[in-house]
Amino acid sequence: MTEIISTTILLILIMDPLGNLPVFMTILKNLNAKRRRIVVIREMIIALIFMLLFLFIGEKILNILNLKTETVSISGGVILFLIAIKMIFPSEENSGISSNEEPFLVPLAIPLVAGPSLLATLMLLSHQYLHHMSYLVGSLLIAWCFTIIILLLSGFFLKLFGSKGVNALERLMGLILIMLATQMFLDGIRTWFQN
Repeated sequence: MTEIISTTILLILIMDPLGNLPVFMTILKNLNAKRRRIVVIREMIIALIFMLLFLFIGEKILNILNLKTETVSISGGVILFLIAIKMIFPSEENSGISSNEEPFLVPLAIPLVAGPSLLATLMLLSHQYLHHMSYLVGSLLIAWCFTIIILLLSGFFLKLFGSKGVNALERLMGLILIMLATQMFLDGIRTWFQN
């Protein structure tokens, strides 16, 4: 039971629902509330599928493609860095997503929820709890449920902060994402040099 609780807390911290909230609010702010809920649920289901895939066959996929775990970390860092730059310096004509347009897969499901660090953690945990995969799946599902509940409340936070508040949060989140992306990139480089 203690292992499930500690693993669940670890996965929630890596999924970072509160940290991802400003990004979700910003990207979905032009959609109506009903559509926003549908998109959040769809993206979270996609993220869950990827998390379960990496939990069970992630290392095999990387071996087939002849990729190392640090490659996932470096590429994830680059993608997050590019997303963060757009958040800090939005262009005039494309400062947000139009009401007809909605994200699919990137960047909400991957890399924000099911990011490289989470996927790598799931692969490591699957080695650690090889004979207790049911515990690991249970922890993942609890963390996923907690995350989706927080993200479904994004409409409430949008009303609370208003559009100017969301824009300010977007730039702040962009700065934090740049730091996370740089750390992810440097971790991948360090691991690559160590091997």
